[in-house]
Amino acid sequence: MVRGVLWDVGNVIVRWDPRTLYSKIFPDPTERDRFLGEVCTMIWHFAHDCGVTFADNRRDLLERHPEHREAILAWETRWWEMFSGAIPETEAAIEALADRGVAQVALTNMSHETWEGTFAMSPAFGRLTGKVVSGLDGVAKPQPEIFHLAAARAGLAPEELLFVDDSATNIHAAEALGFRTHLFADPKALRPALEQAGLL
Repeated sequence: MVRGVLWDVGNVIVRWDPRTLYSKIFPDPTERDRFLGEVCTMIWHFAHDCGVTFADNRRDLLERHPEHREAILAWETRWWEMFSGAIPETEAAIEALADRGVAQVALTNMSHETWEGTFAMSPAFGRLTGKVVSGLDGVAKPQPEIFHLAAARAGLAPEELLFVDDSATNIHAAEALGFRTHLFADPKALRPALEQAGLL
């Protein structure tokens, strides 16, 4: 029986995409994609999720790509321009689950420097009963340890938890540990998934 939910945050509760910012800095899509594919890459960004500060993580990039100094700095100085609001369907689901007393824990790869501002973006975050933030807790998805930590904070066993994430890699990792899962692709499919799990 499913009794709780583990929520990813980026692109599940709030919309986050570096292109939202960098389309302003690089109006030419080819130039923008080259920058995000070769300079400020998602592999590079993962270090933030693992606890490395923005200042430390960009030092090598600034040395190697001085021509992109302002664009590299913008990853921190204009960080919040990467967001485009909360996802209403998820907000509504969190509220409905909270009203039913369902345990809900955020399980997110996120910098310790940005999590507070991110969690202030929607009142839905205030309805969660716990959180696991990779940059704070020193372990990141898809490592098994972060899933076990989230289950412990929810006070439930893996098989009692539904994990909602937009990453297939993370979903597969959770399934291997016995969690129920929902790959978040269409916000309209969320409530039916929660109903099928017997949570709503």
